[in-house]
Amino acid sequence: MRILFLADEVEKSLYDFYDREKLKGVDLIISCGDLPAYYLEYIVTMANIPLLYVRGNHDGRYYEKPPQGCIDIDDKVYDYKGLRILGLGGCMKYHDGPDMFTEDMMKKRISKMKRQLTLKAGFDILVTHAPARGYGDSDDIPHMGFECFNKLLFDWKPKYMVHGHIHKEYGRTYKRTLDHPSGCRIINACGSYYLDIADDEHPVYGKTGSALYDLYVSILMKRHKRYE
Repeated sequence: MRILFLADEVEKSLYDFYDREKLKGVDLIISCGDLPAYYLEYIVTMANIPLLYVRGNHDGRYYEKPPQGCIDIDDKVYDYKGLRILGLGGCMKYHDGPDMFTEDMMKKRISKMKRQLTLKAGFDILVTHAPARGYGDSDDIPHMGFECFNKLLFDWKPKYMVHGHIHKEYGRTYKRTLDHPSGCRIINACGSYYLDIADDEHPVYGKTGSALYDLYVSILMKRHKRYE
């Protein structure tokens, strides 16, 4: 499975000077935030494949006009063909506004997702806007990462974490990829990033090991076959 991640900066080759080759072989598109709704709408129309997103700290307009044809995965564990994707948008609170969270507020968001995480036996990719504290973040509050993301990675051990928020021009702060001691590969998707996921890096759809969730998926699959 090939995933195209987007974040923070509009890629000219995907909009102003659209190049269809950029989407060749892509199965799924995921936005890590801070992108105009019109940009995501254009890409999902041209690609004709699912586009998932979390909100960044500059996506307040999404509340009035979300990107049409795209799927909001904030505070959800989204299952795409067996690949379990956890979405946690927003950044560290530096003023009163949407998608701003203190460390404690982000901890509470994660705590509320415990039922989803248990039901689906964990997740394979963590999609955020802000980084984890100490892994590609900065010491100024607006660009500081969340410590609770580190605990989340240690607790559930996903294969990947993909975020945005830290732009390339930030210099030493910007890191394209980092290895987390939990075994997770952390990726900064600023601009765009292609990630190839091997079949053995996530469960077969409906084979998570969670009896209740796998039964639910089995029922859905039987219903789908009935109407084919």
